[in-house]
Amino acid sequence: MKTFFTRLLLFFLTAISRLSWKILYKISDIFRFLIFDVGHYRRKVILENLHNSFPYYSDETIQSIAQKYYQNFTDIIFETIKLRSISKKDLLNRFDLEMDLLDHYYQQQKSLVVVSGHLGNWEMLNLFASAKLSYQIVVVYHELANDIFEDWFRKVRTKFGTEMIPMKDAMAKALEPRDKPFLFVLINDQSPVPEKAYWTSFLNQDTGVFRGVELIARRLNAPVLYMGILRNEMQRGFYKAYFKLITENPKREPANQILQSQIEYLEEDIIKQPDNWLWSHRRWKHLRPQNLLPYQRREELKSE
Repeated sequence: MKTFFTRLLLFFLTAISRLSWKILYKISDIFRFLIFDVGHYRRKVILENLHNSFPYYSDETIQSIAQKYYQNFTDIIFETIKLRSISKKDLLNRFDLEMDLLDHYYQQQKSLVVVSGHLGNWEMLNLFASAKLSYQIVVVYHELANDIFEDWFRKVRTKFGTEMIPMKDAMAKALEPRDKPFLFVLINDQSPVPEKAYWTSFLNQDTGVFRGVELIARRLNAPVLYMGILRNEMQRGFYKAYFKLITENPKREPANQILQSQIEYLEEDIIKQPDNWLWSHRRWKHLRPQNLLPYQRREELKSE
């Protein structure tokens, strides 16, 4: 019975994906009203995250950011559903992508490690990159618990050639040979196990950061880029993506410096466009351990 209802839901999602953008955004407006104004979905988490991140903002400003975030959140849901049926032409019109750094390294036939956060519609950017770029796009992700949902979303994510890698296989798959230069993409702003995280200050709070990005970058010794995603505030469903060089030589960097640079760039983008980040995630659910081990700190670590 559970399988039947799952397949029925996915049938409706596929049908919804064929609707026009105009109708999708009207549905998004209704959905926002139901889950946030009526259902108060994670309102306490969202407001607590915003207050702690911006303690100098007034309650009125916090509420304004939250209201914009609610709309962006439901827009991303329906934009992501739309990806099931989106045409390549339509997709390529929805991102303004700065290409200078990518072109520079592709001319040298260099693979890159790309790190980002949950900004804008990261799912749409994944699909856009595989449709637009000459690089092989390799994305690390968390598998869904439901196999039927997992299969549906995998087909969405890979329709233009993206290679999806479960997080547990990230290191092994990063080292596999490929036929052309690749972008190894990781979203690195989830909440890690506190005893294994690098700890720093982020948005005025003690924050643990997954160390996998840096470990993979060192093994590959590939240039590391930060990827920012900004929402077009004048037109729903349109975005800009850009890149900043973190390092060309990961093995020469002080340990955890790559993570520190990434988190600082991400913070800048969140401050610039605060409603564009995933505030409903319980990002700060873990407390910083009282006694950090050497690998959890930046200042006491040496280059490898």
